[in-house]
Amino acid sequence: MKMNLLKPLLAMVVLLLVIEVNPLAAADVKASKRSFGKTAAGEKVHEYTLRNENDVTVKLITFGATMTSLITPDREGNLSDIVLGYDDIAGYESDPIFSGCIVGRFANRISNASFELEGKQYELAKNFSGGHHLHGGEVGFNARVWDAKVVKQENGTGVAFTLISPDGDEGYPGRLAVRVKYLLNNNNDLTIDYWATTDKTTHLNLTQHSYYNLAGHDSGNVHNHFVRLYCEHYLPVDEDGVPTGEIKSVEGTPFDFRQGARISRQVAEGRYDHNYVLSLQRPEKPMLLARVSEGTSGRGMSVRTDQPGVQFYTSIHMEETPGKNDAVYNTNQALCLETQHFPDTPNKPNFPSTVLKAGEEFRSRTVHHFYTWQPKK
Repeated sequence: MKMNLLKPLLAMVVLLLVIEVNPLAAADVKASKRSFGKTAAGEKVHEYTLRNENDVTVKLITFGATMTSLITPDREGNLSDIVLGYDDIAGYESDPIFSGCIVGRFANRISNASFELEGKQYELAKNFSGGHHLHGGEVGFNARVWDAKVVKQENGTGVAFTLISPDGDEGYPGRLAVRVKYLLNNNNDLTIDYWATTDKTTHLNLTQHSYYNLAGHDSGNVHNHFVRLYCEHYLPVDEDGVPTGEIKSVEGTPFDFRQGARISRQVAEGRYDHNYVLSLQRPEKPMLLARVSEGTSGRGMSVRTDQPGVQFYTSIHMEETPGKNDAVYNTNQALCLETQHFPDTPNKPNFPSTVLKAGEEFRSRTVHHFYTWQPKK
């Protein structure tokens, strides 16, 4: 009888010891929810806020599963919002740059807005120059209101967004169930997990489309950012930005960021809206893709992913775009690192496949880590 009484007490002691030595459990990442208004069609939109013990704060809305704000400290502890965005839902509904959203069903370009799959031809929206298809169509995942809920895990707190894309949605085959989870921890890691299933063979290419300026979203261009991309190859494109199918070495080109370079050194030679190749086969687990740092603030960001490529984009198509807090965004205002499969894969059989079949699960993970650094004396 005495041993039976002691067992729950011993279990409680063990539990308290686990809590004491687990810093993520001891200092929980806080989560809150509030209204973010309604769409023009009257759909309710909610905003979720995640805040860790280091004052890193992430704001997400159910419209587009969009990250609207990411506040991080600089080397002096001053806080700034380092992603572009808008003040209200009207801004996101009229957004021309896909700011902070989840892009799907297929991120990036599909040439001639069509592809053949299992002997059948599929026609998609021609919503990009040259008659091509871009970022999932006229009403892609960026323009849908997702379901959402807070999730608490041992390694952080996050928000899980879910969406059903019906068979034939924007011309794509199959009923697709999608889940995207943003998870923040006290190590200043922001992990984005993707999951999807379909009931019919389809193509799938998901990405998160945030625009980063580590000096602050309203601080001007990103020429002072130092970028290192751990990529040996990139994809040349035609006049419409569609990959030609060639996989070319970055050696001796303005696309070589293997040793790191300031964007200001390279931007005169090349304006960036290209897919870089991390691996010719999809990695089994997240690999180090990039490091980005900014000198005046001392902020840095590393990116790991299990996707084979990344679209490196320096907002070259952005001019006089009104943003949040009365900011105005212009060319080279920010950079994107859109982890993904290669553009136009449905029409390029030499690229890693984006086919998802019934009964299969698509899973992927990208991890952003935020830090500060001090200049060498």
